[in-house]
Amino acid sequence: MTTNKKRQKGFTLIELLIVIAIIGILAAVAMPMYRQHVIKARLAEVTNAMRYIATALANHKQDLSLVGVAWPNCPDVDAIRNTLGLGLGAVSRISAAQIDPGTGTIQATLANIDVTVNGQTLSLVPAEDLDGSISWRWDGTIPMTYMPKK
Repeated sequence: MTTNKKRQKGFTLIELLIVIAIIGILAAVAMPMYRQHVIKARLAEVTNAMRYIATALANHKQDLSLVGVAWPNCPDVDAIRNTLGLGLGAVSRISAAQIDPGTGTIQATLANIDVTVNGQTLSLVPAEDLDGSISWRWDGTIPMTYMPKK
């Protein structure tokens, strides 16, 4: 006598629930990290533009230091374009930029990045070394998580 037992194929309900729970936990961990990396990637456009301004500003200061002019007075993007010859119109992540004529600090107001950093500022602060070279330090109101490295 032979009996044919039908063998069930597929997963049980418990196995499916465990897989869904694991995927949910992984998604809960991965999504905030993904968002943080997206913000950092968008900030890269701003940091590159500010480093470009810093290079032009250091050259401008070196050229005019013999005449007694320390830092140019650039209260807005148009003044930066006219004084340093830099066009920032294509940088969509900066809503405003300025250079402080007293300290030489470059300050940019962030836009179109994320609600956590939009409207906040990112600054490059110069420090003159004894040999006349300029070193730059990042500062601003954005959270330290998003602050650029050297």
